[in-house]
Amino acid sequence: MTFSDVMFWVFAVIAVTPAVAILASRQIVHMAFWLLVSLSGFAGLYLQIGAGFLGFAQVVVYIGGILILFLFGVMLTQQRDYPVREKWGLALAVPGCVAGLLVLGGLLFIAVATPWKEHAPETLAYTAEQIGMDLLSKYILPFEAVSILLVVAMVGATYIARSQDSSSEDSQQEGA
Repeated sequence: MTFSDVMFWVFAVIAVTPAVAILASRQIVHMAFWLLVSLSGFAGLYLQIGAGFLGFAQVVVYIGGILILFLFGVMLTQQRDYPVREKWGLALAVPGCVAGLLVLGGLLFIAVATPWKEHAPETLAYTAEQIGMDLLSKYILPFEAVSILLVVAMVGATYIARSQDSSSEDSQQEGA
């Protein structure tokens, strides 16, 4: 086995093992941290296959953006960490197993029927530098519009969480 093969398996384990831990965890904050580890494994896989932009976008967008916003949202609501799964039984397990087997069968069919290439092409159509230059020159207006939209959404979510928190405090003081 070459070093590249070993690193593939290391990143694959880092990507898949936390997914199993997410299924076994009962606290939503723990699930978010396991998701952080899993997304890091996928970012390593992307970087290993030469998709530098996709790997760093995985880190910046999913790990640095979405997951952190999710954790802040959970922390700002200041609610107790309720267990996610209250109910369990055959009514939930059987459809889940059937759906999992169907997905597994579809993935195996795709893996066997696809004519896989041995090597990646020598030159990629776009490098991270070219994508960055296009993003900050030709597509600067949509890029800035999305960033403003995300800031407005974050401020709005914080305002809603704080206003609900203060209204619940007021109702608790009136009841005392």
